[in-house]
Amino acid sequence: MRPEDVVDELIDALVRCTFHVTGVLTRLGAENDLSLTQLRVLGILRDRRPRVTELAAYLGLDKSTMSGLIDRAERRGLLARGRNPRDGRVIEVFLTPAGAELTRRLYTEVRDTLAPDLERLAPEQRTRLLELLGPLLGPT
Repeated sequence: MRPEDVVDELIDALVRCTFHVTGVLTRLGAENDLSLTQLRVLGILRDRRPRVTELAAYLGLDKSTMSGLIDRAERRGLLARGRNPRDGRVIEVFLTPAGAELTRRLYTEVRDTLAPDLERLAPEQRTRLLELLGPLLGPT
C-alpha cells in the first residue's frame, strides 16, 4: 500500500470516529437542551478556569459569540464569571456546582456509551491508541 493510501485510510477512519462521537454528544446534548458547542464549553471547564478570550480561542469562536454562550449558560445556572483570586483584574469563567454536577453526569453517560466500543480493543491496544493519538491532539 502506498503511503498516500495509508493517509487516506487514516483520514477516513478519523472522520468516521469523529462522526460517531459527535453523534453521541449531539444526542446527549439534545436530551439536556445543550448544543454541541455548549457541551464543549462544559467539557473544557471541567478542570480549568480560563478567561473568556482563552475559551473563545480554544473553541475557534469570536469573543462576542463566546460571551453570548456564557450569558445563556449563566442564566441556566451552569457557569459563572469571577475574578481570579491571584489577579483581581482577570475575569475567569468556571462551572457552578449545578454545572459541575451536570458535567459529571454527562461525562458518565458519554463514557457508558463509548466504553463498549473501546472494550473491543485489547488493553495494550487501548494504551497504544492513546499514545498514538497524543501527538495529533496536542496539549490539553
